[in-house]
Amino acid sequence: MEEPDLSRKEKGYKLNRIRPGAQRGGELSQLDLAILLAAGEGKRMKSYRAKVLHEIAGRSLIAHVIKAIEPLASKELRIVVGANKGEVIQHLKQISPRAKTIHQEVRGGTGHAVKIALSDYKSSGTVLICSGDTPLLTSATLSELLEHHDSTRASATVLTAQMPDPSGYGRIIRSSDGMLEKIVEEADASQSEKEIVEINSGVYVFALAHLKSALLELRSKNAQGEEYLTDVIGILKKSGQSVAAFSADDYTQIWGINDRAQLSTCAFLMNSRICDALMRSGVSITDPMSTWIDITAEIGVDVRIEPGSTIKGKTRIADSAVIGPRSTLIDCQVAQGARVVESHCESSAIGQGAQVGPYSHLRSGSILGGNVKVGSFVEMKNSTLGANSKVPHLSYIGDAKIGSDTNIGAATVIVNYDGVEKHQTTIGDHVRIGSDSMLVAPVSIGDGAYTAAGSVITEDVPSGALGIARARQSNILGWVLKRRKGSKSAEAAAKKEGSK
Repeated sequence: MEEPDLSRKEKGYKLNRIRPGAQRGGELSQLDLAILLAAGEGKRMKSYRAKVLHEIAGRSLIAHVIKAIEPLASKELRIVVGANKGEVIQHLKQISPRAKTIHQEVRGGTGHAVKIALSDYKSSGTVLICSGDTPLLTSATLSELLEHHDSTRASATVLTAQMPDPSGYGRIIRSSDGMLEKIVEEADASQSEKEIVEINSGVYVFALAHLKSALLELRSKNAQGEEYLTDVIGILKKSGQSVAAFSADDYTQIWGINDRAQLSTCAFLMNSRICDALMRSGVSITDPMSTWIDITAEIGVDVRIEPGSTIKGKTRIADSAVIGPRSTLIDCQVAQGARVVESHCESSAIGQGAQVGPYSHLRSGSILGGNVKVGSFVEMKNSTLGANSKVPHLSYIGDAKIGSDTNIGAATVIVNYDGVEKHQTTIGDHVRIGSDSMLVAPVSIGDGAYTAAGSVITEDVPSGALGIARARQSNILGWVLKRRKGSKSAEAAAKKEGSK
């Protein structure tokens, strides 16, 4: 399945993508520029990291916004950075190489940030402005905002929402005829204005020429001593320009993140969207409340995900697999019909019809063939297990290549590390490794060979041979009675001897 489409509509989810250059309903103007504001310090996050780099559902906050903007096919993307600029710029190079970053050295407000973003921009056209900390925003809503902007032929269009608790947001002030009059930041709002529940999302579409002209008139005479982008709306109105507002159907889309509690809330909402979209696409999720799935994961039809499971990163799960309960997959490939039960798997490939768990640990580089079994309390690392082979329980398999139809007995340990270097072990097809064997790498076990239970194998075992490496057993009669006089064991032994 493709990445889940998270655009909520009355009849489920519709495609949340727009082809570059495609019309969004009628003859629409090209989106010439998108600007992301990501310079804030995020002090309330109480973190050494930049706020926009915190993650939900497998992506940074700013990556979610960029993904929402991408389908709109803007000619250019500019991102204003400030706090922790080095790490933010490095991250942006990885997720959006085409973006141009602009450093806001002195935080002078949102209006100042847009000013410097446009300082060397010579083209005209249409610009979309968003905040970098609104991860729930969708492409569909942005598309509808642009469509409304074009249909009203406005100089500026503001995305708004009816917020149950508007605290912290700028309020939308409308005139008596219902038209947008201005936006008032909460710090500058009167008591009656603070009671207004329609709020400014921080998402705007502007005609570039009109925006540039209005920015020249911005002043910082307000409670924060900053240049507010919101003041541009009033400036445009005074100059006789048309200003429009478009209200989002779902107010949660415009939630910004300022602290860890809001981060957690948005993560929960994003996960609910992901689970809902997957279930509508043919995935069974027994308990969405306890299941966490990154947006970057791909999950096939008729997959069943049991409670308490987490699917992270670029995990790919093929049709009819079963995951869980209480399993974690990170960057794994799971083939059709495989099952992973109460296990932790990372950067591993699990073959068709394979069974993993319960209580298995697949570390990076584990590759399981079709119909294999990796059972209870087995740890694998950087190893290949061929088709139909089994490691049923209580074993460690490290840096090994194991053939097909081979059985690894309980409590087998591949001793791959000599204290300095890791070494390889090769085990052929149709091999039987006896329980409690120690295979000291580098060592090779040939096709069809056996090792005796309790052996410490330090030399190669040829094909078809039995490898035995253990001392001959000897029994010292009467040892307990002589050396453990008065013990419970001695009493039991004496009693047994007396009954003969």
